[in-house]
Amino acid sequence: MFSKIKYEIFKRPLELSKTHDFCESKSPKLTVVFVHGIAATSASFKNTLDYLEGTRSMQDVRFVTFDLLGAGKSYTSDRLEYNFDEQLTALENSIKKLHAKTPLVLVGHSMGTMIATRYAAAHKKEVRELILVSPPIYRAEDIKSPAFAQAMIGFREVMKQKNREAIKSKAFNNEIKNIVSNTKNYDFLVKTTKPTTLIFGDKDLIIATFNIPKLLKENSKVRAIKTSGTHGVSRDKYTKILPELERILNETL
Repeated sequence: MFSKIKYEIFKRPLELSKTHDFCESKSPKLTVVFVHGIAATSASFKNTLDYLEGTRSMQDVRFVTFDLLGAGKSYTSDRLEYNFDEQLTALENSIKKLHAKTPLVLVGHSMGTMIATRYAAAHKKEVRELILVSPPIYRAEDIKSPAFAQAMIGFREVMKQKNREAIKSKAFNNEIKNIVSNTKNYDFLVKTTKPTTLIFGDKDLIIATFNIPKLLKENSKVRAIKTSGTHGVSRDKYTKILPELERILNETL
């Protein structure tokens, strides 16, 4: 009810619900913002945060999570279209309120990698690097193919077993249409000027791993780390985030 009054009656700018904001040090040297995937919430990064915040080398890093629009504690409404513009506007307004004085690293998972990549394109001075976990790197021709449509059907079936109610929502269905199936996603990765690390599992059947070698050839700013996992933010992925953050932190000192 409060969100409805805030956004529908008073027309306040869209924001996301901040669900985690922690730094062991009082003077952080790096801010890391996590962006979750479709039909998920920021809770998907819980094990990641437990691991990173329990590591001594990360004591000067500020870790922040938000729920995207339509997810968790953030604003949900049939008035929203759940497209890039809305999610990016809300993320931008939310990051501004952090008043961070440090370089910014975005860690995205699945659909969150697409949002993070576009955010970095619009905020070149603010974003230091991107860490993209299980990024769906479909090219425009892939998205237009019958194989992609079939893959989305399979994805819906998988999600139905995990979160039957979520896949009935406008948020889920519009994000599939407006974000996941956007034909410019691959182009944004090809054109990113930020150092970008892809972390993906060799058993991930969702992300079009066959496009990774092509992407690496097209953009020297992108590197890839392969693990033995599937699509989720599992230990095989988040343990690979740590050395990347340690490297970035050392480079900022």
